[in-house]
Amino acid sequence: MTGPARVTPGDRHDLGLINAALARIASRVVGVSDVHLFSVLGRTRGLFRGWLHYSGRLMPFGTLPRRQAELVILRVAALRGSAYELDHHRRLGARAGLTPHEIEAATDPEARWPWSDDDRALLDTADALVLTRDVDDATWEALAARFSPRALVEIVLLVCQYDGLATTLHTLRVPLDVSAGRGLAQRDGRLPL
Repeated sequence: MTGPARVTPGDRHDLGLINAALARIASRVVGVSDVHLFSVLGRTRGLFRGWLHYSGRLMPFGTLPRRQAELVILRVAALRGSAYELDHHRRLGARAGLTPHEIEAATDPEARWPWSDDDRALLDTADALVLTRDVDDATWEALAARFSPRALVEIVLLVCQYDGLATTLHTLRVPLDVSAGRGLAQRDGRLPL
């Protein structure tokens, strides 16, 4: 991110009671003083809650196993250079079962890693969508051989959601979150009990 925040994180007055409560809960769960994503997007009031519902239906409540959803998100974040997404999803990916080596490989498109065929198809699809805004026939056939039609739609939506979110975070210059001193500054993927 370059430069100061273009839209500063809001407080309860800016967000309204519901969005402020959602931001406060998210901050406690994540272990930061403020989830800036929520306190910036929360300024849109009802639109934020609609976006939150949509996002949540893709991850964590989508049809992809959480580990694979995090793999896709990490790749998108790396390709887009989204420090905010990478910061959050390295931790979330570890919680979802990705090893530190898998997280490192997912965030380096040039890395050689023995991915499963399913994981390779997901990563190739994410690469194609972010880099070309389309998926060639061979990549699509590899993906379609492994996932249901419903999952195929969700995979495309998931990639596009996090690609768009990376644009939003960058354009608004949303600052990285600051640890609330509950041990999450370590990048080990654990949440406080």
